[in-house]
Amino acid sequence: MTEVSVVIPCLNEADTLGECIERAQRGLAEAGVEGEVIVADNGSQDGSIEIAEGLGARVEHVSERGYGSALMGGIAAARGEFVIMGDADMSYDFLEVPRFVARYREGHELVQGCRLPGGGGTVLPGAMPPLHRWVGNPLFSILARRMFRAPIHDVYCGLRGFRKDLYERLDQRCTGMEFAVEMIVKSSLSGARIAEVPITLHPDKRVQHAPHLRTYRDGWRTLRFFLLYSPRWLFLYPGLALIALGLLGYALALPGVRIRGTNIDAHTLLVSSLALLCGYQACLVSVFARTYAVNEGLTPASPVLDRFYRFANLERGLVLSVVGLVLGFVLVARAFLAWRAVDFGDLDYARTMRWVIPGVTLFALSFQTLLSSFFVSLLGMGRRR
Repeated sequence: MTEVSVVIPCLNEADTLGECIERAQRGLAEAGVEGEVIVADNGSQDGSIEIAEGLGARVEHVSERGYGSALMGGIAAARGEFVIMGDADMSYDFLEVPRFVARYREGHELVQGCRLPGGGGTVLPGAMPPLHRWVGNPLFSILARRMFRAPIHDVYCGLRGFRKDLYERLDQRCTGMEFAVEMIVKSSLSGARIAEVPITLHPDKRVQHAPHLRTYRDGWRTLRFFLLYSPRWLFLYPGLALIALGLLGYALALPGVRIRGTNIDAHTLLVSSLALLCGYQACLVSVFARTYAVNEGLTPASPVLDRFYRFANLERGLVLSVVGLVLGFVLVARAFLAWRAVDFGDLDYARTMRWVIPGVTLFALSFQTLLSSFFVSLLGMGRRR
């Protein structure tokens, strides 16, 4: 029975593929496991396929282009319970396979390699561009720890091992370079047991072509992925900050506070209303996005979202909306009565706008709540429980 499968994505890697396969085979033998080496070929035309077959590796042909697509095809074909993936450029030493197998046998579901010193790893001279080593990789690794509580220090490391049943539960969607990042994020969100193994990164030994990684394109795609998978950071936290700013403005502008000779007046009230409206809309979109992600299986179920749906049902939303609409109408009507009291002549705008702006704002917020109550209820009908 095959216990461990080593999957190597390949696209014209004849320079280094042979040595990678040989080292993977030695690593499996030193780990004392029944294993196999799979080359997930993405359309090589430089003799890579012949090299792999000549060394006894199993070649899986993957027609859909992309780093993630190649890995998906190779992993799907793997027979092992534990899969170790790594690039074919000799930047990773497959003789380190036994260390990954050891952590798997301790009960870990994802064993992530770490090249950076922050996690005990080593980067040899010339192995990683300075921008990647000192800016991009540390920055995205910090974001992964803060945004998703991922216990890792090297989010981009491509040498890692994982249980195949974990991978199947994750239902990965990304077919590009962010495939590796998606695995870390989804594993963390699902509560998988994750371990980190310090490794050494070697210089790329390929000579026929440059690395497939594109710094700014792949960096943006990673940031985009982080934001899309974290409605809290993309929508909720900015929304709450805007609401807090708006409430502060109201607290100063409604009573007309004077600070160091500056009157906090109706203009501040108007800008504060804008902050409240934008912030509230962002918070609502956060709920929409989180619900959609759970419904589509992009992220696991959330206890916080479950509590929200138990409390925020359609009926309560409608009651809150009606109360807000009535209060908003009353405030605007109060200003209208003041206008009528002067025979619809000139008004003290600094005074009357303290009624009009809050009234209009409350009316708009309540109308948003009314519409959102129906929409959230519709999304809630499709939630997986």
